[in-house]
Amino acid sequence: MAKTATKKSSKEIKAAPKVGVVSLGCPKALVDSERIITTLRSEGYELSGSYEGADVVIVNTCGFLESAQKESLDAIGEAMSANGKVIVTGCMGAEPEKIRAIHPKVHAITGPHQYESVVGAVHEIVKPVHDPFVDLVPAAGLKLTPRHYAYLKISEGCNNRCTFCIIPKLRGDLVSRPAAHVLYEAENLVKAGVKELLVISQDTSAYGLDIKYAESQWRGKPRKAKFLDLAEALGELGVWVRMHYVYPYPHVDAVIDLMAAGKITPYLDIPFQHAAPNVLKNMKRPAMQEKTLERIKAWRKTCPDLTIRSSFIVGFPGETDADFEYLLDWLREAQLDRVGCFKYEPVDGATSEDLGLPEVPQSVKDARWEKLMAVQQEISSARLAAKVGRTIPCIMDEVDGEGGGNARSQGDAPDIDGAVYLRDVPKKVKAGDIVNVLIEDADDYDLYGVIAE
Repeated sequence: MAKTATKKSSKEIKAAPKVGVVSLGCPKALVDSERIITTLRSEGYELSGSYEGADVVIVNTCGFLESAQKESLDAIGEAMSANGKVIVTGCMGAEPEKIRAIHPKVHAITGPHQYESVVGAVHEIVKPVHDPFVDLVPAAGLKLTPRHYAYLKISEGCNNRCTFCIIPKLRGDLVSRPAAHVLYEAENLVKAGVKELLVISQDTSAYGLDIKYAESQWRGKPRKAKFLDLAEALGELGVWVRMHYVYPYPHVDAVIDLMAAGKITPYLDIPFQHAAPNVLKNMKRPAMQEKTLERIKAWRKTCPDLTIRSSFIVGFPGETDADFEYLLDWLREAQLDRVGCFKYEPVDGATSEDLGLPEVPQSVKDARWEKLMAVQQEISSARLAAKVGRTIPCIMDEVDGEGGGNARSQGDAPDIDGAVYLRDVPKKVKAGDIVNVLIEDADDYDLYGVIAE
């Protein structure tokens, strides 16, 4: 006789435990948070939208700069005050003594990408209640981004030893994922409705160096764990593929051909950080011996629609007025599309503090930041104005249902770049759709237009 399942009474069904998640820092940390909640959700935990409704709160911290550490400590304090059952993970978790000194009663502290330890700490506070007859997690996992785009992390850690950075101390040396693992994850994301993959790591163009570019099988072909090979394979998925944190090594040139051919999105996020030779030397920046301006011009000749975004640091120890003026002249010639700028902050453990170089006064840092951003504003405004009158592909981020909406062009990464604001959006258009937009106007950072029928 076949066995039949008996229906549980309401008294027998336990309420699912709830977990609150606070994720700080960069997209790489956001991916760590996604992996943690995917595991917890598969065990029957639910996510809470408030501290009060959570049985436990996970705070994923950032420890890159002193200001980021302060933000992390404040977030931990807020969670402790509102809930009291707090687990800390992420970059700042690599320095638990700093956290315990301020918040001695946190339940547990783990370092970055220590997912099993985080899940184990959650189990210590509240046990999982899992119904094996219910499929709780989609094949693509759970995401903290909108459905139409997702971050794709290809490696952990970094082999570079930039003097201002403590990421290798927090996250370790480069550890690349096998190409097939990355590609299967990307494929599942696309099957789940993702239209844009944002490739991230600490040093994307160094991908695979640690595993000697090992081959693995995907779609019946061997695929090397190498920047170009990975880009080619991702280009087969038929979605936007956006490359972040790319250092300008010579082998990056070949990827520009893929962009020109429409295989991957014509966008490079390159953290130049400076341009003056002696500042770069003091920073110990990789790949900066290359003739970068010449290569940028060559890239744009191959792929005229290429967008380059970057970040810079002003006020690094020893930076002179001449160094800063060199940087401004470099920016005027490079004509980068998008630029972020940071004022140098001393960080415990960073070797820049041991170079014996003169500190730059805060007032000088402030003035240099203002001047650099003013120069870049002029550049950005001119480059966006050149798009007026063109029809370009854009991905919809939001539609308000009343004719308005905002989108992003291939030159705009979510959260860090500008937007394309639309009027008269047809009701059939929804978030995630890729549409052609006639650009009607532009300002310093954003575009305005209408969907071309």
